[in-house]
Amino acid sequence: MSAPLASETLPRFSSMTDLDDGGSWEPLIFPDIDTHTDYSLVTVGDQTVVRANTDGGASGLIARQRITPGDSLILRWRWKVSNVYDAGDARQKSGDDYPARIYVAFAFQPEKAGFFERAKRATVETLFGEELPGNALNYIWANRVPKGTILPNPFTDTTQMVPVNGGPERVGEWVTIERDVVADYRAAFGEAPPPIIGIGLMTDSDNTGESATAWYGDVEIVEP
Repeated sequence: MSAPLASETLPRFSSMTDLDDGGSWEPLIFPDIDTHTDYSLVTVGDQTVVRANTDGGASGLIARQRITPGDSLILRWRWKVSNVYDAGDARQKSGDDYPARIYVAFAFQPEKAGFFERAKRATVETLFGEELPGNALNYIWANRVPKGTILPNPFTDTTQMVPVNGGPERVGEWVTIERDVVADYRAAFGEAPPPIIGIGLMTDSDNTGESATAWYGDVEIVEP
């Protein structure tokens, strides 16, 4: 099995005693969503993992790290979900919810954006004091969309959705996923990726109004 890269290691849930431990994983809150997902550290077997409970809300956790992908970058994690959403559909705004997702945010490339886009982003960054991402990949536990598909998010084509689990198959089981982020970015956007500026996780149900619980083990960057 591939080994984690020592120079590019994400904070490990398995070694934490508190999610606020060193501020390594920060809350990812959306200003127009009042109901948030509840994240907590729990012990499952002999491992500490994150449990996420959502009931009609949305929020996430993000590790803001700058990582240069190179020719290949393997992201590995394990997760488990209690259920998929009856109304979940990655092709529709009303179904854009997932019991589990891993979010990879890439640096904005101003040289590829128009003047008004650059100006708008500069204003928001000045007001909120943080770097806004450009493109993003979302690895999702989908419902109706089969594995192996890459499709635009129904709200924005700067975010591409990559189903890595689909439907009720393996619900209630731990599943380990490995993805080459560079290959997926090329497939989604047709070019090599810029630096990664954050890797997050999110369990949400604000569009469908349904509920779910997910468990996330360590998210690792490993040798290809």
